[in-house]
Formats: sequence, C-alpha cells, structure tokens
Amino acid sequence: MTVREYTEDAEKKILSEYACLSVNTKGRQRFEEKCDLRTEFQRDRDRIIHCNAFARLKQKTQVFLNPTGDHYRTRLTHTLEVSQIARTVSRALRLNEDLTEAIALGHDLGHTPFGHAGEQILDSVSTKGFRHYRQSLRVVDYIEKDGRGLNLTEEVRDGILTHTDMTAETVEGRVVRYADVIAYINHDIEDAIRAGVIRPEDLPKEATDVLGVTKSQRITSLVKSLIDSGAENLSYSPEVEKAKDVLSAFMFENVYRNPVCKSEESKAKTMIEMLYRHFISKPERLPEDYLRLAERFDADTAVCDYIAGMTDNYCTNVFMNIFVPKSWTLV
Repeated sequence: MTVREYTEDAEKKILSEYACLSVNTKGRQRFEEKCDLRTEFQRDRDRIIHCNAFARLKQKTQVFLNPTGDHYRTRLTHTLEVSQIARTVSRALRLNEDLTEAIALGHDLGHTPFGHAGEQILDSVSTKGFRHYRQSLRVVDYIEKDGRGLNLTEEVRDGILTHTDMTAETVEGRVVRYADVIAYINHDIEDAIRAGVIRPEDLPKEATDVLGVTKSQRITSLVKSLIDSGAENLSYSPEVEKAKDVLSAFMFENVYRNPVCKSEESKAKTMIEMLYRHFISKPERLPEDYLRLAERFDADTAVCDYIAGMTDNYCTNVFMNIFVPKSWTLV
C-alpha cells in the first residue's frame, strides 16, 4: 500500500458515516494522477497554503484598517483561527479533518483590501456585483498559477463558495461556516478591547452568562454546543444560539458600525472606487496577467480580480502612483 492508500483505508475505519471520505471525492475539473503520499483533500490543503493569494492575506485588513499594533488580527490570522476551530469540531465529530482544513484555509482568498469596506464598494461599482466568497472561488479556479487555477476538488470548491450564506454539500463545509463566525466574533472582541473601543464589562451579560467572560470560555462554549449536537444535526443549542445572536448584535452596534473603527473606511472606499473607474476606462493599463483575464472573461471581471487581489499597502501605493503628483526634483 502507498502512504495515501493507507490513509484512505484509515479514514474508512475511523471516520463517521457523515464524513466525506477522500476516496469518495467527486474529483477535480481536470483529471490528475493521484499522489502516492497525500489524499486528494491533503493535496488541496497544500495547494492553498502555497498559493500567492494565501500569502497576501497577511497584509489584508480584518476589522481595523492599518492598525499600528502588532497583535491586531489580519485576514491571515483570522483564517488560521477559523482553521483551528473547524479542525477541533471535525476531529471531535470524526469528520474529515483534511477536507475541513482545506476549506477553512481557502475560504477568504478572494477578500478585498480593507476588509468588508473594500467588498462593499466593489459590489456597488461593479456591473456584475462582487462577493468575496465568489471571488475566493475565482482565485482557486482561474487566477492562481497564471490563470490555470489550483484545480481543487469539488468538495473544497463547494465549501469555499458556501461559507457565508449558503449550505455546503458536506458536513465539513458546514463546520467551516460555523467556525468562521466563532472566530471573527471572538477575536474582534479582543481587538476592540485592545483598541479601547469597548471594555470587557461592556459585553452583554445575557451573552456572557451563557458563553463565558473570556475569549477562551466563549469559544469553548460555542464549540462544545456544536459538538454536542452531532454531525447529523450540526447546530447550537437554543440557549447558546440566543447568546451568540445577542453578542453578534452587540458587536455590530458597538464595533462594526462604530465611527472610531470606521473612521478611515470612506478613504479606503474612495481609493478603490477611483482605481476601479480608472482601470475600467483604461483596461490596457492592467498588468499582463489581468489583461489575459479581461480577454478570457471581460474588463469588469478582470478589474475586480486585480483590485480584490491587492493587499492594503499595495492598493494604497497603486492609488498614489496614479492619482498623487510626485515631488519634482531639481538637479
């Protein structure tokens, strides 16, 4: 037996009836010979980790734009936290941890610079609209590897596409959807406290009495509730669901819509809108890779591909190079 075959055999013996076995994958868009060492889902995980879009997540906003502290979350640290929470749930429920991890690591590859502010403005100016989960799928299908894409399995592609507001075909994909919310609510609380936007005692008692007062306690309560529900009925208990909703409403009111947190968002939106209008009127100025995408699809899609792939700093630098006059140097 190869190492891969040994792993596939172990999955059949260990994993739950609700798990998606590697040997049962629906396959890839393009045929590939199997790897002797890794299962199909392990290969997907590795392709995502080593792709360019994944590396750029470290310089993309989570909630706070261009924070000066070293400990604020970025899109990359958020992704890693989602992955670890999702893996904990999957392991406890005897689901396919490799599939869960691949989906979690790829779920935000299409996120714009400047977080949801960037997503909102691209959605408003693009003729086709813009959603980061659809863009994440475009990244792995069409943008990575010079337009060839990563050729991922159907199960990973489905989990990436459905991680926000649709139901995944696999339980592993549904686990990632829960883990995404668990991660961002709790690490955003921590970042907001660090920034002085809220205080620990501001958190609604109705939520903390059920979930706990610390980040660790809250995550544990949410994760345990999911595990207790079982893979066949993945959900929170009514009490935990209500507490989570109260906490989420508090965060939207006091952090996500807080003028202190959003003070620079209008500038970020202006930059992205001006860049979009510049390149949509002059698509020939797109980098070569994106010109090929414009020929393959259309200019609007290619411009959104280019802007969505930018890091915060790169977006700012491109904007300055195009719209801000350079200093005149006298010799």
